Parts: sequence; structure tokens; C-alpha cells
Amino acid sequence: MAALHRVAHRGYCAVAPENTLPALVAGVLAGATFIEFDVRTTADGVPVVIHDRTVDRTTGSCGKVWELTLDEIRELDAGSWFSPAYAGLRIPRLTEVLDVLRPHAVGGHGVELLLEIKPPATLEQVKNIIGQVADAGLLDRTVVQSFDPAVLRLVEQAAPELRRGLLRDGFDAEQVAVARELGVGYCNPSMAAVLAAPGTVAALAEAGVAVMPWTANDSAIWPALVDAGVAGIISDRTGELTGWATARGTA
Repeated sequence: MAALHRVAHRGYCAVAPENTLPALVAGVLAGATFIEFDVRTTADGVPVVIHDRTVDRTTGSCGKVWELTLDEIRELDAGSWFSPAYAGLRIPRLTEVLDVLRPHAVGGHGVELLLEIKPPATLEQVKNIIGQVADAGLLDRTVVQSFDPAVLRLVEQAAPELRRGLLRDGFDAEQVAVARELGVGYCNPSMAAVLAAPGTVAALAEAGVAVMPWTANDSAIWPALVDAGVAGIISDRTGELTGWATARGTA
């Protein structure tokens, strides 16, 4: 039975504030094989790790990420919304995330990085993000994914050798053809899409494209996803997913 990738969604965000250093490290410690996180670029050109277009939900402040400078973003509290125990946590720079994950990523069986570039993103910004990954020596341990095919084309232009993944809500009508045209190795849709179209999962696998659905937090659904042929599961519940996969012999 093939090993199942356990993907820590925004880190182990069930136990620590999403996309913060504690959550990312917690994902490693909980047995994730991939650590997933989101990257946006500040007004002054610095890649930072945050999911939303604005800082509103996770900081109690307001403003679009690309309209704020790094100094303005670093003043914000990214932990209190989750728990008082995390008060004072900062939105991390991409370099900080790479520094904390690198010791766990080097080596043959180290954790891999699933880095989502959020639009809007320019070629210069994509090159900067990929350059930081390269400087950390983690290009071969990283998959860059996006919902936006235009971003994936920029990634291919900047680093043709870098593995890429296409995020989808539902599968495209001609999903295999789309995946081939974009040259992606992963197609990561919602778990509902996988359950509704296991034939598409099989067709993608036959074309050499792995499927890792998001965001599967109900353990009752995990067997059906595995039966559908997924290569991994993206979940907030990293520790439970690792325990479940271990019990099945797929860890």
C-alpha cells in the first residue's frame, strides 16, 4: 500500500495560529510529510506568510497585505485571535519560515514544503519568492501551487525545474488536459470534488499527476478519499491524520 502524504494545512492550525512559526513546527512534530503555507508580498516587496488578502481576520487590524509595508505588518498581533497563549505572535517573513523548516526538510525523508503563492503576484515577486527558497537550499523539497494558472506560468518562467501544483475548487471539465498544458505534477481540488469524481483522480494519476484534496478534517471521510486514489490529504488535524495513516499502514 502506497504511503499517504499528510499535509499540514497552514501548519498544524488546529493547535496553533495558522501560518505562524509555532503552527508550522507543530505540523512537523505531528508527522506531516508536507507543510502547506501561503505567501503574499508586502507593499515594499517582502514575501510574508499569510492566507487572506487582508490582515483583518487574523490580527484584529485592517488593510490589504500588498498595501502594507513589512514594518506595518510586523507590528500586528497574529496570535491573540486564536488564544491568549499566543498573544504577540507576528506574521512571519518567508525567510523565517524557511529557516525554521529547513532543518526538518534536509535529508532523504525530510518534510516537504507546499508553498501557495497567492495572487496578485508579478514575475518579479515570484522570482523573489523562489529565490528565497533557492537560497535556503529547498528548491528540490518544495512544490509551489496556486489557484491562478497565470501564477503557475510565472513560476515555470522563473524556475522551470520547480515542481508545481494547480489548486481547484472543483475539477475542470478537461482536467487532465489542463494539467498537462500547465505542466503540473499535482492537482489539488476540494475533497468534495474528489468524492464526486474519482474517475478524474484515476485519470490524473495515470497521467502522472498526483491529487491531494483540501481541507479534509472529518476522519470519517478519509477512507473514501484514499479509496478514490488520492496521493495525500490536506488537513488541519495533522496529528490525528498521522495516527490514522499509521494504523492503516500507509504512513
